[in-house]
Amino acid sequence: MLQVNYIRENREKVLERLSIRNFKQPELVDEIIKIDEDRRSTQTSLDSISAEANAAAKQIGDLMRTGKKEEAEEIKAQTASHKENIKNLSDKLNELEAAQHNLIVQLPNLPYHLVKQGSTAEENEVVLTHGEPAKLPNKALPHWELAAKYDIIDFELGVKITGAGFPVYKGKGAKLQRALINFFLDHATEAGYKEMQVPHLVNSASGFGTGQLPDKEGQMYHSTVDDLYLIPTAEVPVTNLYRDVIVKEEDLPIKNTAYTPCFRREAGSYGAHVRGLNRLHQFDKVEVVQITHPDKSYETLEDMSQYVQSLLKELGLHYRVLRLCGGDMGFTSAMTYDMEVWSAAQERWLEVSSVSNFETYQSNRLKLRFKGKEGKAQLAHSLNGSALALPRIVASILENYQTEDGIKIPEALVKYTGFDIID
Repeated sequence: MLQVNYIRENREKVLERLSIRNFKQPELVDEIIKIDEDRRSTQTSLDSISAEANAAAKQIGDLMRTGKKEEAEEIKAQTASHKENIKNLSDKLNELEAAQHNLIVQLPNLPYHLVKQGSTAEENEVVLTHGEPAKLPNKALPHWELAAKYDIIDFELGVKITGAGFPVYKGKGAKLQRALINFFLDHATEAGYKEMQVPHLVNSASGFGTGQLPDKEGQMYHSTVDDLYLIPTAEVPVTNLYRDVIVKEEDLPIKNTAYTPCFRREAGSYGAHVRGLNRLHQFDKVEVVQITHPDKSYETLEDMSQYVQSLLKELGLHYRVLRLCGGDMGFTSAMTYDMEVWSAAQERWLEVSSVSNFETYQSNRLKLRFKGKEGKAQLAHSLNGSALALPRIVASILENYQTEDGIKIPEALVKYTGFDIID
């Protein structure tokens, strides 16, 4: 979340940056500032009365010790209202702090200066395009028909067991999944990321720390008996490893990677664009997370974008990179790059990765700080990216590598799959 001091001292800039997002409640900014004025005034009054009460208590104690009981009782009578005033001011301060917190968490992150105004995905900037569309055989099939033809993914079995959006991978389809996971993890560790195995359920404090709560609770599966949430991405548990932690500046950047299943309700998603593997309720993903020095975070964002692109290049996929406009960015992001792969059979771009810089938005919630040589603690910057999400990568490989004889396996994956064609 944003820091109240920054909001108060940079009101016009905050409003200007929120307008880039087309934020619909700019009046919250002035409400937060007004409450903060009341909070600071109340805190000043509380500090003043508390100081008076402490001074009076010391004076009374000194008088009692010297036998001046009458003078002590006189001062005690004069300060009798301090206790009640302190309680009233403390109660008011707690109410103001709660009201301020409830408003601040409704403000999204402020977009970085390179982020352009826009409302929809059509207004995102194409930063670069790599490669050429695959040349497919006549009567090329979309991945869901290829999955049925070669018996590698069964969507109907998933419906029987659970429901729509929970496919069953079979035979070479399951091996392709496992191969991609190992391929992504090996490349991440080679790039300096430490592999982690993390829980697949998180508590509400973790969901708040990375910004899924209270913004996205409707998109997460909630185990109500235990008040735990199935993770929508490994970003949540991996980043929360550093909640309430002060790291050393010399330990930055911290680089972690994790493979997890991901669970998303995707409420309201329907239509042809969600068919097959295009949008699922459960899917596999390898995530990369970095905790960095604020001075280095945008350099890190570019490095992470290049890293994800290197995976797509090695898989031989035609892709493009988008810089998201303000209205299409996630609630917590300051700047996001999306990577999209061309699906030749569907003739549309499929998003396969998002790489985002959250600046201090998450770390302020997490109380994730670093301490430099001067000994002063300050908020770190957090970043994360999909490297990569499997469903649309699998869809792209099936569609773009299809031939009349079967589906070829990208050369980089053969040593992981143990076969070079699905036939």
